[in-house]
Amino acid sequence: MKVSFKKLWVLCAEKEMSKAELRKKAGLSSATFTRLRKNEEVNLSVILKIADVLDCNAGDMMDFIKEDLSAQEEAE
Repeated sequence: MKVSFKKLWVLCAEKEMSKAELRKKAGLSSATFTRLRKNEEVNLSVILKIADVLDCNAGDMMDFIKEDLSAQEEAE
């Protein structure tokens, strides 16, 4: 499974909040924020901080995407 934070960026746009503003309000490091932008895994505490700032639930900001195992095996 992979994670996608596309919903998070759409939510920020809907709330007219820049990524930089979100990072500052949630107290996230630039390294952690880079992980979010790259759709990489982050700690649950990060998700909770963002949910608090945006007044939303985890499902409002992220999706889990099942990886295609056959395509992954062909790449190896």
